[in-house]
Amino acid sequence: MINKAEEDLLVLAAQKGNQDAFRVLFQRHHKALLRFAYKLCQDQELAKEATQEAWIKSSKTIFKLKDPRAFKSWLYRLTRWRIIDLVRQVKTRDKLIESTAAYDDLPDGVDDIDVNIKQGNTDSLIQAIDTLPTTERHMIHLFYLDEMSVAEVSVVLEIPIGTVKSRLNRARHLLRQKYGSKENEY
Repeated sequence: MINKAEEDLLVLAAQKGNQDAFRVLFQRHHKALLRFAYKLCQDQELAKEATQEAWIKSSKTIFKLKDPRAFKSWLYRLTRWRIIDLVRQVKTRDKLIESTAAYDDLPDGVDDIDVNIKQGNTDSLIQAIDTLPTTERHMIHLFYLDEMSVAEVSVVLEIPIGTVKSRLNRARHLLRQKYGSKENEY
């Protein structure tokens, strides 16, 4: 496990072109970043694509990062924006397909492909988190599962710190309600 000071040094080295340092940063953050992307879009392929594109962009623009301590939140922010762009592209493509489907002689259901991949997670807490509304679910994942500070979550989601705190509080409250009711079922 790399501590924060070592990570800052790795970022500085990567900014100077050290590929080994960037590789270590990749290995440290890739799985969590992929999980974050999946939680945003609920589509495994889209999450993989967005994460890959975020890493490519970060490798090309890491030298622009002024504060190495902001690397993690900067990386998550890149991924979030890429997810937003890709989801927008998919929606536009789907609308185009729907509008042209009336002119095609394709049988019903040809374009109805289920791309949402569900994970068979049996842990009741994770299930409770997944039932939260989108905003609250993102708060819990970033703060607890990805171990980001309130300030880092603020940067990733581009909202004020006070808003992060209130949304996190609301997410905790909803989670207590949902998780508490699941616990009572057993």
